[in-house]
Amino acid sequence: MLDCAIIGGGPAGLTAGLYTTRGGLAKVSMFEKGMPGGQITQSSEIENYPGVTGDISGMDLMMPWPEQCQKFGLKHEMAEVVAITKNAEGNFIITLGDGTTHEALSVIVCTGSTPRRAGFIGEDEFFGRGVSTCATCDGFFYKGKEVVVIGGGDTALEEALHLAKICSKVYLVHRRDTFRAAPNTIKRVEATDNIELVLNASPQEVYGDKMGVTGITVVMNDGGTRNIEVPGVFTFVGNDVNNGVLKQEDGSFLCDVNAQGEVIVTLSMATSTPGLYAAGDIRIEAPKQVVSAAGDGAVAALQVIAYVDEKLHV
Repeated sequence: MLDCAIIGGGPAGLTAGLYTTRGGLAKVSMFEKGMPGGQITQSSEIENYPGVTGDISGMDLMMPWPEQCQKFGLKHEMAEVVAITKNAEGNFIITLGDGTTHEALSVIVCTGSTPRRAGFIGEDEFFGRGVSTCATCDGFFYKGKEVVVIGGGDTALEEALHLAKICSKVYLVHRRDTFRAAPNTIKRVEATDNIELVLNASPQEVYGDKMGVTGITVVMNDGGTRNIEVPGVFTFVGNDVNNGVLKQEDGSFLCDVNAQGEVIVTLSMATSTPGLYAAGDIRIEAPKQVVSAAGDGAVAALQVIAYVDEKLHV
């Protein structure tokens, strides 16, 4: 029997693992099918994490976190969790992809979110062949070439700045004439000579050949169209929460979620189901920042320590 099962190995999950183990829980396992670190490992540059004053990538930032957690006894199970249910005794059953199960007194769900597709024609067909959601992963392939970035939030603008250092030109396509990004980021984009703003425009169709993408057509808000010939298109239009592990056989969720599928939590990261906590991008009103996810993980862990202590000493 685990004291706590942590589902997901990003900043929230790793911090939850650090705090639960350092706080005295003896049996804590973090289930993460890949290498720990989360989506932030794909970011090219981190400027807003407290204490980090030099140039650092998301991968560099997260590199020491797993070792620190494991020093205090956190166990990393490299396995995919497919379902979380509750048994008659009130304990949680963690079902893995291979059919095996683990029983736990408490669970912290930190499964995060997944980049959302923009929905234009050809996006799925050319995904991985010119269409990407990771500038850090794929930007180098377009060194000295022109690319398109789609989106108007912090991530889109930050990745456009990263690509501008590699590519000869970046077309930033956004459906409005204002951005949802931090003011300083907007100023940097506007001051970058090889970033062209294509505003009041939406992607219509990406096209190409057997070799990959060769261009994209965008529709302007006034009804006109524009053809931009590029070999690469990067989309950053939001995320979908990864709440699949909470779905039950009857289609309901193990705890309350909102209309967008985000887990409803209290300020203590507690869900509507006793012993079940959610941290990071999966919860309602998540800022989607590393420091916030880490804070969520710490808060959830402290609550779990108290919850498990009460369960064991009833």
